[in-house]
Amino acid sequence: MYRVAGTLLVLSAASIGAAGCMGPTYGTDKSATEQLVEDLGDSMSLTPAKKERLAYQPRGDLVKPNDAQLVQPQQNLASRDNPAWLESPEQTRDRLKAEADANSDNASYRSPLAVSVTEGKVKSVEQQAAEYRQARKVMDGRENKRRFMSDPPLEYRQVDDPAKLTDLGESEAAKEKQRKKEAEIAGTGRKWWQLW
Repeated sequence: MYRVAGTLLVLSAASIGAAGCMGPTYGTDKSATEQLVEDLGDSMSLTPAKKERLAYQPRGDLVKPNDAQLVQPQQNLASRDNPAWLESPEQTRDRLKAEADANSDNASYRSPLAVSVTEGKVKSVEQQAAEYRQARKVMDGRENKRRFMSDPPLEYRQVDDPAKLTDLGESEAAKEKQRKKEAEIAGTGRKWWQLW
């Protein structure tokens, strides 16, 4: 009797607990309780599950092209056979060396390897000096214009006393001398202004 009562009590508790799961269907068109009971029943069933017959639809016919001729593919332009193909730096160097060797007895030939050419002109010493002075001026910040957007505005570069720009401060030798003097005095218990 106790066993039957205990079994009924457990089953009623399980059914009450499952009654709280009457919410969403999770895409099965059945409540969670129905699905649980059905899954438990299928797992305890001694008969094999029924196999559903799938309804296969016949596959459509293949789409075949008409008898028109296809256009020939374009020739690949990225090949070495293309006359506009760029030379590698090694090939350029080898070509210029061969050209210089072929013109070794020609006095008017100027090799691109030996000449520093900028914008089609050979720079003179004066031009190189002027460019150097301009580059130093830019590097020192003495230029009268902003070259880049990241440069500070010109009014931020102005100083009230130009001597501040050339003042280097105390020399490192003087700092080292003062440090050594203070180190000698540090262990004696005297101050730097005491003579003995």
